[in-house]
Amino acid sequence: MANKPVLLITRDMPPLVEARAIANYAARLNRDDKIYDADGLVAAAEGADALLTCGTEPLPREMLESLPKSVKIVACFTAGYDHVDLAAAKARNIVVTNAPDALTDAVADITLLLLLGAARRASEGEAIMRSGGWIDKHMLAMTGSEIGGKRLGILGMGRIGRAAATRARAFGLEIHYHNRSRLAADWEAGAIWHENAKSLLECSDFLSLHCPSNPESRNFLNERRIALLPKGAIVINTARGDVVDDAALIEALESGRVRAAGLDVYRGEPHNIHPGYARLANTFLLPHIGSATLAARSGMGLQALDNLDAYFAGKPPPNRLV
Repeated sequence: MANKPVLLITRDMPPLVEARAIANYAARLNRDDKIYDADGLVAAAEGADALLTCGTEPLPREMLESLPKSVKIVACFTAGYDHVDLAAAKARNIVVTNAPDALTDAVADITLLLLLGAARRASEGEAIMRSGGWIDKHMLAMTGSEIGGKRLGILGMGRIGRAAATRARAFGLEIHYHNRSRLAADWEAGAIWHENAKSLLECSDFLSLHCPSNPESRNFLNERRIALLPKGAIVINTARGDVVDDAALIEALESGRVRAAGLDVYRGEPHNIHPGYARLANTFLLPHIGSATLAARSGMGLQALDNLDAYFAGKPPPNRLV
């Protein structure tokens, strides 16, 4: 590019991503990795043609309307885009893209880690070891749930849902799923399709949430739907925190209606997570690290740059949202 577009990168990036951005753009880096507030982001974006943003920079309508007129495209480093008001971006003629492919395997790995950790009471076991509390080998101590032969219900059989299903089959789980539409037979790979969520919930010994956050899915797992699960089911969430009604799930965990939960995402993360989760012994909790491998994070950044490269070359960005 003869006259390099000005690109504001809002967080510190993996080395491969940073090097390519510097080579192809007049890149404004954030090596201090400070999180911009609204005013700071607007100021930093002055004169920029493009933003490469993370989920830590919400872009609601007011924010998008405040961005400098020079900004033509926002490339999200993330697969999720619920932090961006797409309608407002479209109204401002700002193109928005996401990066859905690079994190598939990493998040699917974490899904199985959460499933196994919740089923086998890993948080409790580690706490015992770290506190020096292991004093006996009682034959009924720390008994958890085996997973072979159980039914895994997957809500949202997209890239990550299918990758999680592939891994779960190796552990002997029977795969069930609900999607807006049934998958082709080769993508199903023997998974059992449920036409509605009610049917899926009723047979899910393990329920793994992989749906996007949108008005239809928010608070999906509420008291009414939890009551449809088999007693003692285990809930896994690597999707978005707001697809779960926190109060309802915590009550079910306290009562034993839900045996355990493995969670990597939370409503209000990172600072305003419901405190009830941390108080419970039957939760296996991770700090939203589903994509936290260098390979995945590098791939996400490179995919964001692919979208920017296409846009500035006059081509359709591969992952354009609006």
